[in-house]
Amino acid sequence: MGHTEMCLAVAGLKQQQVDAITRQLAGDWSDFTPAERAALIFARKQCTDPASITADDVGELERHYGPQRAWHVIFWASRCHYMTKVADAFQLPLEKENPFWSMPGARRAT
Repeated sequence: MGHTEMCLAVAGLKQQQVDAITRQLAGDWSDFTPAERAALIFARKQCTDPASITADDVGELERHYGPQRAWHVIFWASRCHYMTKVADAFQLPLEKENPFWSMPGARRAT
């Protein structure tokens, strides 16, 4: 969740908001929209059993997001899973300072 928290901070959320969202992501998804739940369910399935992903799973994302945005969900979930596996394999620690502050559009909470 470390990089997720860092990205939420860069999006301008206050620490209390970041904490609330990460608690929600780690627990009950019922307050998320059906589209958000579909993306979370896909990402969890991709993480726990990627070989079980079917055309129906992709179709569910396309139903909510359209074909192009569904592939964005798939790409970013894949990238994040890969980066987590690499970091875990090499036992890379999370950065002490948020590396995303230098991204275009980064804004600090007011």
